[in-house]
Formats: sequence, structure tokens, C-alpha cells
Amino acid sequence: MSLKLRMLSCLHCPSMTMLIVAAILLGIMPVTPEPHLIEKVRMLLNGTLVKPVDMFDLFWHGWPLLWIALRLLTPGAGGSCKV
Repeated sequence: MSLKLRMLSCLHCPSMTMLIVAAILLGIMPVTPEPHLIEKVRMLLNGTLVKPVDMFDLFWHGWPLLWIALRLLTPGAGGSCKV
């Protein structure tokens, strides 16, 4: 198996259920006063996302969604985890 296919097969290691649970939990936490992901996306759209801690927060609360998107865009990358 080529290196590229091995790297793409890593996207399929955690189950989709686990990724969805992670996306929901990290996406809504903390619930009050406003979920961080919504707040950071709003800051990004308004052009006020300038602090490194806010950029990290956006990445931290959004990585499961990014992983799900990458996984859906590479459906034929090996199918199951072969790491």
C-alpha cells in the first residue's frame, strides 16, 4: 500500500459514531453563554478573530467537523483502519 493510501486510511480509524459524538460535544461546549464554536465562527466572519488563543479555540472546537468532512471526501481510502 502506498504512503498516500496509508495516510488516508488513518482518517477511517475512529468510528463515524465516535466522531459525531466528539463533534457534538466539542461544538456545544460550553453551553452558556454561547457555544464556543458558534462564537468563534461569528468572530471569524466579523474579522475579529485575531488572538492566537481564539484561533486555537476555533481549531479545538472544530477539529471533529473537519475530520468528518475529510473522511467523507475520501470514501475509497482503504475503508477500515489499517494502521
